[in-house]
Formats: sequence, C-alpha cells, structure tokens
Amino acid sequence: MRGATARSAALAHLAGHARLDALPRHLRTCQCHERGCRWHPRHRGCGGPIALVLARERGGRLWRLADVCTNCAAATHDAAVVPETPAGTPPVRSRPRRSPAPPGLGPHERIRDMLSYLAAALPPSTGPQARLLALQCALRADRHGRVRMPNGLLRGMLLAGQATGAWQELVEARWLHHTRSPSGGHQAQLLDATVLTQAPGRALRAQAAGLALRAAYSPATRAQSATVRLTAVALNAFLPPGAVCGSVDVADFARICALPEDRLRETVEVLCATGPLSPWSLHFSAAELHWRPAGAGTLRASPGGMVQP
Repeated sequence: MRGATARSAALAHLAGHARLDALPRHLRTCQCHERGCRWHPRHRGCGGPIALVLARERGGRLWRLADVCTNCAAATHDAAVVPETPAGTPPVRSRPRRSPAPPGLGPHERIRDMLSYLAAALPPSTGPQARLLALQCALRADRHGRVRMPNGLLRGMLLAGQATGAWQELVEARWLHHTRSPSGGHQAQLLDATVLTQAPGRALRAQAAGLALRAAYSPATRAQSATVRLTAVALNAFLPPGAVCGSVDVADFARICALPEDRLRETVEVLCATGPLSPWSLHFSAAELHWRPAGAGTLRASPGGMVQP
C-alpha cells in the first residue's frame, strides 16, 4: 500500500473510532474554544455548527481529532472536516429515499468544506485548474470514490484540450487514479479515504458541484485565469443568497484559494472589476476580508488595498 493511501486509510480508521465515541449532537461543544482557541490564528469568534475536525501539526508528526465549531475549523491551518456519516454505512429506513443533508449543510457549506479539505489534502504546488477539477471529482464521486467526467463536462470546464495536465497533477499527488473511459470522457478512482466519508446525499453534493461550476465558468469568469475562477468559487461559497455582513480570516481564505495573501487581494480586485461581485461591497482590513450587500454597480480598489463601491 502506498504511503498516501495508507495514511488516508489510517486517518479514516481513526475517524471511525471517534464517531463510535461521539457525544449526542446537543452535548457537543467547541473543544478549541474550551482551550482558549490556541489551535489557530485570531479570527472573528466562535460560531456555527459543531463538526468533527482532523488537524495536522508539526509537519504530520501530530494529528488531532476534535469537535470544533465552524468558525474555528475554517481558521485552523492543515485541517479538514470529517463528514458525519462513514462510507458504506447503510441508512436505517423502511424504503429507499434520498438522504437529507445534516442540519445547516447546504450546497454553499459543502463547497466551503470541500475547499478546506482540498487545501489540506493536496500539495501546495497543485495548480488552480487541478484544484477545480478535484473539487468537481470529490463532489460528484459515488460512495466508493468512483467518478466519471464526460467530455461535455470537461469542455464546460475549459479542459477539453488540456485535461491531461490537470489529471496528471492529481495523479502525482496520489489523490486519484485516472483512466480514459472506453465510452468517451475520463474516469477516476479517488484514493483518499477521507473523501469516502462525505455526508450522505449524492444528489445534494451534485447540486453543490453545479453551483461551483456556474461560479467558475459564468460569462464573467470563464475568460479569466484559473486562479481567478477558483477564487470566484470560494467567494461564492461564502456569499450565499440572502447573506448579510460577514468576514473571513485573510490567511485562511488565501489558503483555501492556494494563494499568497498579496495575490489574493489582487485576484479579488479583478473579480470586483469584472462584475461577478457587483451585489457586494468588499474590503480588506489588516487580517480579514469583509463583505456587505451593496447596490448594483462595479467595485473599485482604493489606495491601501481597500475595495469599495
């Protein structure tokens, strides 16, 4: 068994033990907050649903599995949310029906969780085009980690002529095994056992995949670079319809987008100038990216890195 595959299997085994010992949902609290939030940089405070989070420290010599709130999980480096339902566990019900999503886990939250997972699972050198492909594979995979990507879907992702490079990056990262489908298109077997423990509801994950696809390849973004498109997907996941004022830690958001912080600011400015963020007013403070609803119109960058209507 290869090192990456063995590591993933070991982590999935560890997560299985944690689920067996899990407290009832109403008794679970943020263990990070209980320890004074020492596991991550400063952020805007605890909040959101409690999730089981796996974090790596000291270059992988120490692994921590703990109940953590959504905000603390997002601010923790090298961390990923462990889905609540283990792969292969059949739902207990009298007749087949679609599995509901866990409370509070809609398509926007699913994309955020998956981007956070990919930021920890893929090497930092993995390019944005490969990350966009990995996001679609992870959200579209079945419970055995198998996924088929038709040629039409790859053309929509602007990968029809350059898919080989993106696939190769994910193969070299030992994240998946890739083959050409005899009937056309591409197929893959995901190798990271963590992906197999996603929350139930394949139809809901497919909905999240479609949302990410529209954000990355809308008329306003498809002409942009893959870096800009990946940032557009991340921002769209944090700005669902009906959202109000909010903020996210710049360092953590840059990690999700696989960008240094200065490049993140430049990329957000590009998105503001090209129109996809017109319903929003965004600005950077020293450590956070803030947003609030705005009227129609474009956004412009002011001196000092601020983005204003």
